[in-house]
Amino acid sequence: MANNRNQLVVQNARAALEQMKFEIAQELGIEIPADGYYGNMLTRDAGRLGGNITRRLVQMAEQQLAGRF
Repeated sequence: MANNRNQLVVQNARAALEQMKFEIAQELGIEIPADGYYGNMLTRDAGRLGGNITRRLVQMAEQQLAGRF
């Protein structure tokens, strides 16, 4: 039984996550491959991009939780 960890829970979030990826890449000066193949991207750049995406998502969740209580 394979577990796909990349499956989105909210399918409508895909476009927002893609937009966030491009915004953060631009802020960091990282070029996103036009053909969608990330195999030639430096590991350091991919890690910085993923880490900053995660950081921003955590900040967004913390803000939402802080507003609820």
